[in-house]
Amino acid sequence: MGQSREPKISLALYHLFKWSVVSPMLHGYLRGRVYGVENVPQSGPVVVASNHGSFFDPPIVACAVRRPVAFMAKEELFRIPVFNRAIELYGAYPVKRQAVDRSAIRAALQYLEDGWATGVFLSGTRTEDGRIRNPKLGAALIAAKAQAPVLPVSLWGTHRIFENSSSLPKPVPVSVRIGEPIAPPASTDRADLQALTQQCVDRLEQLQDLGR
Repeated sequence: MGQSREPKISLALYHLFKWSVVSPMLHGYLRGRVYGVENVPQSGPVVVASNHGSFFDPPIVACAVRRPVAFMAKEELFRIPVFNRAIELYGAYPVKRQAVDRSAIRAALQYLEDGWATGVFLSGTRTEDGRIRNPKLGAALIAAKAQAPVLPVSLWGTHRIFENSSSLPKPVPVSVRIGEPIAPPASTDRADLQALTQQCVDRLEQLQDLGR
């Protein structure tokens, strides 16, 4: 395992924020339920693939899987003073959404080498109902390059947290279902990446259909 990407103080702040803010928010305010924690590899590289319905999804996923997860975040968020440093401390790294961003792929691979999990939202952006549309191949590509398993994590109910343009998070019930890891693609050929991506989408849809 390589040298830790973040200084120890950053990892300490990550855990402080997780246990003082995110965990109480998930398990208390949002009445969160988490299923399938036993499916999470507790060491080694893993790519977390999820659906996306809320700005709260990255910390919720990281809290649910119980290990640090570095997420791709749109580059515009890193132009916001103070907020940019906060999301960097929580393991976010910028990605250009218009095309394959090689620098983001390299960042994801570096996090995996440093012992973090890396998280990718298959839809690339939030959707109104939290369902996956037009899935992107980023998670499969990272998994293929790192030969890391893909962990499907389904988020149910998070799209309602800011429903109807609410400026404050609503105390809606949220569930997180973690599926069994999926073996990485054998190669970076597009056909292999598409097959793995579709397998992830199908699994996430199955988990979401289980509901609360």
